[in-house]
Order: sequence, then C-alpha cells, then structure tokens
Amino acid sequence: MSVNTEQIKEWSTARIKQSQVERYMKNGKDFIDDGHILSKLNECKHADKKRIRDIIAKSLNVEILSLDETAYLLNVQDTELIQEMQDAALLIKKKVYDNRIVTFAPLYLGNFCVNDCLYCGFRKSNKESKRRVLTLDEVKKETEVLAGEIGHKRLIVVYGEHPNNDIDYMIDSIKAIYSVNVKTKHGFGSIRRVNVNAPPLSIEELTRLHEAGIGTYQVFQETYHHKTYETVHPRLTIKGDYKWRLYSMHRAQEAGVDDVGLGVLFGLYDWRFEVMGLVAHSRALEEAFGIGPHTISFPRLEPAANAPLTITSKYKVSDDDFKKLITVIRLAVPYTGMIITARETAQIRRESLPLGITQTDASTRIGIGAYAEKKPQQQDDKQQFILGDIRSLDEVIGEFASMGYISSFCTAGYRCGRTGKCIMDLLRSGQEGRFCKLNAVLTFREWLDDFASEDTKKVSGPVIQYEIAQIKQQMPKTFPQFIKYYERIKNGERDLYF
Repeated sequence: MSVNTEQIKEWSTARIKQSQVERYMKNGKDFIDDGHILSKLNECKHADKKRIRDIIAKSLNVEILSLDETAYLLNVQDTELIQEMQDAALLIKKKVYDNRIVTFAPLYLGNFCVNDCLYCGFRKSNKESKRRVLTLDEVKKETEVLAGEIGHKRLIVVYGEHPNNDIDYMIDSIKAIYSVNVKTKHGFGSIRRVNVNAPPLSIEELTRLHEAGIGTYQVFQETYHHKTYETVHPRLTIKGDYKWRLYSMHRAQEAGVDDVGLGVLFGLYDWRFEVMGLVAHSRALEEAFGIGPHTISFPRLEPAANAPLTITSKYKVSDDDFKKLITVIRLAVPYTGMIITARETAQIRRESLPLGITQTDASTRIGIGAYAEKKPQQQDDKQQFILGDIRSLDEVIGEFASMGYISSFCTAGYRCGRTGKCIMDLLRSGQEGRFCKLNAVLTFREWLDDFASEDTKKVSGPVIQYEIAQIKQQMPKTFPQFIKYYERIKNGERDLYF
C-alpha cells in the first residue's frame, strides 16, 4: 500500500484514544512514580544478610517482590550473596519451567515507521534506510524457510508503526503464516504459534488480534524514566505519548489477550531504575487483572545505522551488570518467562542461561525478507540494529544439549487453554513444569528427526534419555501414554502433545 504524507498524518492523529488511557489511571497519574523509585533505590542499600536471604526465600515460593525488596537485591554487592541469588534464580527457573529452553525466530515484516526514536535504525529521519513491507506471498516464503528448512515452530512477528503495517495487514499476515505447511524429512513443518511485537493498539484492534489466534502480545516501554522517554521519543510522534504506550498491556488484557510481554531497552537510562519499572509494571497488571506478564525481555542497546545515541549513551550496561539484572528480574518476578535474544553474543548467552533464561532465538535474521532471500545476516540499511549471535538453530541447540538443557518447541499451552490466569496458577504451583517436560521431549524428538545434524543428534541423545527417565520416575501414571506418543513421533507422526 502506498500512502502519502497527508494520509500518514491523518492515520497518526487517530491512533491515540485518551479514554483508553485515562480509564486505568489513578488521580490522573500513571503507576510509574520516578521519585518514589529513585528514593527506594537510595534508601534500600544496607540490608543485612538475613534480610536478603528472606527476600530470596520469598522468590523461591514464586511470589512477586515489592519495590523495596527489589531495590535491596539491586544494591547487593556482597559476592557471597550474589552467588546465592544466582543459585536461587536457577532453582526458581527449574521449579517453574523445568530444564527447558524454548526457541523461536523473529520475523520482521516491514521497516516503515512514523516514529523517530533516537536509537533505532528504522526511525523515519533515517533517509538511508531502504524501506520495504513484505507482501503476503513474501510472508509465506519467509515462513516456508523458517518452518521447512530451519524447523522453527513459533515466531515473534515484528511490525513497525505505520499505515502499511496497520491492523488489517497484521491479521492478514498472521493468517498467511498459519497457512504454511511444508514437507520435511519425515513429517511436516508449520508455525504453531505466532507471538506479536507490535505498536500500542486500541482495545478494538487488540480484540481483532486476539481473534486471529496470536500467542503473546509484546510492547516494550523502552524506558520507564519519564524524562528520558521524552528525550529519546520526539513529542510529536505517536511513540512520544508515554502513557499510551505504558497502558498497552492493560488494553490487551481487557481485549482478551491472555499473555502479554514486557521489556525495556537497557542502556537508555540507569538499569536499576528500569528493573524497578518492570517490577512496578508487573505489579500493576497483577493488581488490575490478577495476571502478571507472561514474558519479560531485556535487550541491550546495540549499534544501529544513523542512530548515534546507540554509541554515545552514558547508560550502557556492562556484562556483569547485565547478568545481575537478569538475576534480579528472575527473583523479582519469579513466574515470568525470560527472553534473551541474538542481540547478545554467544558467550553472554551461555553465561546467562543458568540465571533463569527460558526463551531465546536462533538462526536469526532481522533484515526484511532476509530468510527467503538468503541475504547476509547483518545489513545496516535494512535492519533495526546489529546482531551479536548469528549462529544457526542447529548450532545453538547442540550447545544447549552439551550443557544439559533440552530445547522445547512446545506450543501446547495455547491450544489446551493453559494461558492467562490458568497458566499463571500452574506456573506458581510448579505444575506447568510437568507439562513442559512432557511436551519438550516430544517436540525435541520431532525436531531432531526432521532437522538436526548428526552431531546435534549425537549430543542430544543423552539429554532426551535423561528427561525420559525423569518422566518415568516423577509421573509414573502419565508415563505409559507419554511413551506411546514418543514412539508414534519416532514413527513419523507429528504434533502430539499433553
């Protein structure tokens, strides 16, 4: 669709519906109080070891922390306590999500945008960016590669804020993705769950998106610090409206979208403040709807074409601080899924896994049309930022297996109704991890048979056998049905799940 400047202006003007912001606010204020957060970070510095260990114990009970408790953890400097926090983070992850890592791929469908974020290669003032939005046929071709050659089962589909990527295009592209069914070595490949990273939408649009069968709906606040937000997002753009973006998840919950994903771009402001903002946001959702975020993401600022702030920011996060913020998020919001992406290097991803990571991407290409066209994985003029890890899904899974992790391609929860409050209750009680173990083994067997290299199959064999032994020991009543499914998958059947 070709649109002119006046059409873009008219479309942009109609986007923000103030009544769908004000309905959630209290006394005209949003739930992020900058002064309160900064005071907590300053006040909660000198807890004794018992206090910190009590907070860790609360996390181990899968209870969300208060801002005070989060601030105490952020201020811990004692190396012994930091190690205890990291140990607890791994225990919580295994208790809630078992020994699995969920894999996915990002699919960027266009790089048109009406916003002008100072850190983004897609910003409208970047005149060197080669703009493009995929046709539905091109969307299908991308999906054929992702599902038929690489073996992905779930995607995060990324849309820019522009009339070329409006709600009608979103729904049509999601339908196109779900329609793809590709023959593989022994079975068939398809995308079973489409998660969405999109601009803030109205309740009416979110209702339509929900009906299209999406999984998780993500909108990252980028930064919770009001003044910084105003500085990096020009006021006369849609994204310049802090509150419209902040209450995206509230509107999504009201529209029936069960699972929502939060995130910030670490490096725009003090990382400690941003962690506090994520916890405040999680608590606000729990207070309003009884359901916190299904996932939290924590990308770091990376170089982007014609975006000098990505180089000059004084708030860049060191590797040590990055691992600490991951640990604190896992402890502060213990039930949430935690996503580390290919922005990070392979080394950092390896070091971060034991801190509570549950999801990651691989074989990642973020150029528009880059999967089907086999374009280079780093294209400054066609992608939003520079990647840190461009390894294949097979390489990443092989490494996970060598570390003792099982890769999961499970999407059963969405199709069995284990979403929203249902999955939150299961996660908090540790019961969801049992379903996760069963379905992780089944989907991993399926992927290994259809897509894995011989080296990856070899290193993955002991992991699968260990998990099967665990299932037999922990779920003896379920084991006979599980092993029947497992054998049916080995014989070529696909998409069996609990």
